[in-house]
Amino acid sequence: MTEEAMAAALAARNEEAQILGIVDTTTGSEATIDCRRLGEAIQFVANASILGYDVRAAMVFYGGLRLHSLRSRDCEQLWAKYGEALLRQ
Repeated sequence: MTEEAMAAALAARNEEAQILGIVDTTTGSEATIDCRRLGEAIQFVANASILGYDVRAAMVFYGGLRLHSLRSRDCEQLWAKYGEALLRQ
């Protein structure tokens, strides 16, 4: 991600986000993840593999009409760069 895109995602951290494409490795089925703030969604996807999820197909959608999206690698980059700042209100 570019620095500008990362800064824009940080600025949008309080927008509602939807997570899709997370697979529970114990059941092999797609996990149902409730909508949450973007910062929390980024944290979840960045750390989901530790919790037993496959995030290769993960997508986080946010913004008006869900126009913006992040892949799992984007979430990992954002969490590594901003960490806890993503969770601040």
